Amino acid sequence: MNPAADVLALASLEVDIGKLQEGDCITVKWRGKPVFIRYRSGKFSEPCLTVDRASNKLTLCCTGCVCSTEAEIAEAAAVDMSELRDPESDLDRVQKPEMLVLIGVCTHLGCVPINNAGDYSGWFCPCHGSHYDVSGRIRKGPAPLNMEIPPYSYLEDTKLLIG
Repeated sequence: MNPAADVLALASLEVDIGKLQEGDCITVKWRGKPVFIRYRSGKFSEPCLTVDRASNKLTLCCTGCVCSTEAEIAEAAAVDMSELRDPESDLDRVQKPEMLVLIGVCTHLGCVPINNAGDYSGWFCPCHGSHYDVSGRIRKGPAPLNMEIPPYSYLEDTKLLIG
């Protein structure tokens, strides 16, 4: 017996991200849960920013670079894994460094955190005080885990398929 068409329709969601600008965060609903899609500041451009996938590190080409790569992306990549309750590198949480896609549910008791808030400029859950960084990783408060990354893929540069 196969699932009904309405059930299959809820299994995945196509999202046009073409109008998102650097710094924007939109919320879409997938499987009854909010999904945050955040266009993180800091352009990922060569040669200013290089990625070493083996060590999961981003490196700026120079100090004091004005190309804005030192913004959110570099900040998230520079976090020492020993500081994290649920250690996960930024590069392991994204497919493209400039675009973060995560399920917008606090891992403490299931509240919806506020974007661009908290001590780490990521998300803040006002219910019990959990602070998440710009990669959706728990940094402070009672939440035990990072915010979850849903399965997603890029259909095109400006289209995501969640689920």
